[in-house]
Amino acid sequence: MTIKKLPFTKEKILEIIKVHPTPFYIYDEGAIRDNARLFKKAFGILPGFKEFFAVKALPNPFIMKILKEEGFGTDCSSYPELVLSEKIGTVKEDIMFSSNDTPANEYKKAKELGAIINLDDISHIPFLEKHAGLPDLISFRYNPGPARKGNVIIGDPKEAKYGFTREQLFEGYKLFKDKGVKRFGLHTMVVSNELNPKSFIDTARMMFELAVEIKEKLGIKLEFVNFGGGMGIPHKPEDKALDYNKLAQEIKELYDEIIVKNKLGALKVFMEYGRVITGPYGYLVTRVLHLKHTYKDFVGCDACMANFMRPAIYGAYHHITVLGKEHEAPTRVYDVTGSLCENNDKFAIDRKLPEVGEGDIIVIHDTGAHSHAMGFNYNGKLRSAELLLRENNEVVEIRRAETAEDYFATLDFDKMKSFKA
Repeated sequence: MTIKKLPFTKEKILEIIKVHPTPFYIYDEGAIRDNARLFKKAFGILPGFKEFFAVKALPNPFIMKILKEEGFGTDCSSYPELVLSEKIGTVKEDIMFSSNDTPANEYKKAKELGAIINLDDISHIPFLEKHAGLPDLISFRYNPGPARKGNVIIGDPKEAKYGFTREQLFEGYKLFKDKGVKRFGLHTMVVSNELNPKSFIDTARMMFELAVEIKEKLGIKLEFVNFGGGMGIPHKPEDKALDYNKLAQEIKELYDEIIVKNKLGALKVFMEYGRVITGPYGYLVTRVLHLKHTYKDFVGCDACMANFMRPAIYGAYHHITVLGKEHEAPTRVYDVTGSLCENNDKFAIDRKLPEVGEGDIIVIHDTGAHSHAMGFNYNGKLRSAELLLRENNEVVEIRRAETAEDYFATLDFDKMKSFKA
């Protein structure tokens, strides 16, 4: 049977369940730190390199604090994400604020914190100036449109709502330069959950060539280029992870070929990955409640799509381990489901697994990013706890499970009693 490794045993999980009922997420601190260090060391060969962790992937201050200790900044896209950064002591240009259809209070908060503001649209220039004032450093998100292909998750760039066109990019830089702004950056994001290294090489070349052209046409020396995120992880056991060192070396060669050659060697290289930093080191643990045998065999869990929606909305594959049966042959084919009143509430479809029994504990792999963060409350479902497996094997609750009281907290039942329908 194909196996993906786990950082805990069945016995450890049974011990945890005595205190923290399923379902819950659990993150492996040691693996996150090790991976962060490998990532930083590999890409540290790029001038001025900095990784801004994509908060949207795992917006938990405990995880963010771990990554801050490893030298990462934060990539934020909302007011609460900015506040989370502020709470862990990440401020100023250690924050990259990239948002779209952005309300005024978010620009004001980003400006207050001294964050790097990355504008999504040329029409946001007067809006930003009116509500927050001109920043010292400004960046634009570039959408290459038909010049590049996206992928399944992020879609075709020319269909995307994100970013400036090429023409708007040059117009925007000139406008800010004329207003007296002297510090500029350039940002893009073309793919999501991508494992083909060529995509990232193509992005680096595109951005480096743009930096040269901006200097030649506008006399602006960019301070940085930000390649965005989108680096994928090996969800299937047979998938191959990207080689950080090889990719970094190829990007460095391009930097020397294009940037150094054109005397722009002070240009810094930024990235804002989330999934590749924490994704493989998070696990959703759930218990089997029911087995159903109709036209198919169904494994019904106490977690549902409200806890973890990626398989339902993207058709994403996430490996499943039945604890204690890792070495048993996958003799049965199941749909692994939750209790939501939606037929796409499935973690796996036609998945070969060992014989599953009621009460078995199932672990869903690679849920350390874009997982708990995408939870919701449809059907009155409550989001689960998040736990951290420390390097000393201690388990810490870093977010408690929601309660019915949390669900009702924004309702005024006293007002309802006097309300006449």
